[in-house]
Amino acid sequence: MRTDCALNIILIGMPGAGKSTVGVLLAKRLGYHFVDTDLLLQTEQQGRLQQIISRLGLAEFKELEADVLCNLETTHSVVATGGSAVYCERAMTRLKKLGQLVFIDIPLAELLDRVDDMDNRGLVIGPNETYEHLYAERQPLYQQYAEVTISGSGLSVGVVAAAIEQSVCGQIDE
Repeated sequence: MRTDCALNIILIGMPGAGKSTVGVLLAKRLGYHFVDTDLLLQTEQQGRLQQIISRLGLAEFKELEADVLCNLETTHSVVATGGSAVYCERAMTRLKKLGQLVFIDIPLAELLDRVDDMDNRGLVIGPNETYEHLYAERQPLYQQYAEVTISGSGLSVGVVAAAIEQSVCGQIDE
């Protein structure tokens, strides 16, 4: 386990940015735990994200997500958050206390190529809104909360994980 690294590394970014995939690899590289807050929410609610959103509606879903984030207790972990985590200031304040916030920044065109299951993905998106709208709405929030921004454009998950490790933890030991 790296001892020169943040207590926790919290990944934020759009759905499709690779937070979960990069997070698992980064956790292995660091000897950290991996926590996916979408999975915590699904386990707590006993359903997939889209089912929960359909059952509760967007406003209540966001509140549940915020509660999961605010109640998160973990150390030496890489945490992948849901893309909509940035909508709740109290949740982001809590996450910032838990660790270092890292924004995986992917251009819209690349995200659109990656995200082909929007109807089943569990996006927090209102009626008549598009993924492009979400991107425009969330991008400033990710930038506002990020302590570190990593451009993942055109990069493999391994390269992104290494860039995060380098940026947050310093020199990579090979």
